[in-house]
Amino acid sequence: MVNKNVLRKFSNKELEAYLKEGNRFVPEAVQAAFEILEERGRVFSEQEKMAAQQLIQHKKEAEEARHAEEVEVWKDHITEDPEAITLYSRMTILVSSLFFTPIPGSILLFLNFIKLKKYLASFFALAFGLLFFMFQKYVLLSHFDFGTSSRYSPEIGVIAVGALGLLVISVLGTPKKLPYRAASYILPVILCIGTAVLIYFYFQEWFSFYPFVRAIQLFRQS
Repeated sequence: MVNKNVLRKFSNKELEAYLKEGNRFVPEAVQAAFEILEERGRVFSEQEKMAAQQLIQHKKEAEEARHAEEVEVWKDHITEDPEAITLYSRMTILVSSLFFTPIPGSILLFLNFIKLKKYLASFFALAFGLLFFMFQKYVLLSHFDFGTSSRYSPEIGVIAVGALGLLVISVLGTPKKLPYRAASYILPVILCIGTAVLIYFYFQEWFSFYPFVRAIQLFRQS
């Protein structure tokens, strides 16, 4: 957000730089600089006014295009093309990591990178899942009271960081806008069921901080 009061401290010469073509200032800053100069009595010709408005419009369009590009990078580009490579979707990885620890998500991402021949990224993804699982256990058990039922419980935020971490690794390691076919859900389901079984038997030792454990505890008590 542009603070107009800050710009008011600038000299006219400094503000004029905001109106020059090719500057790196955001459109809101250019608009504010133009208005401040008018307030100070700077008289713009119709040609100058038109040039300033065109500059602002071009900057807005460039920002919108950049934002749209960023959204495209983070999106899943799933296709029905039979020639496209088959990968596990980012949504599948994200959901499995949120509900069943980062480990199944990291395994799925590991397999994706192996198919893409991104071997360094594949082992990094797998290591991240395993290390983050141990890290979150240490952080939550050592520094937080996770017994609260509040929606702001700390374990939710820490677990979300792990899932988002895998998402970031997926985005950075996968070629941009790569079209692919969504792989079968059979393996993700097997991994999640396997994790759920481990949670059921070892929830006190390994998973006591996990929100999913609460449902299992209620089930065992019923």
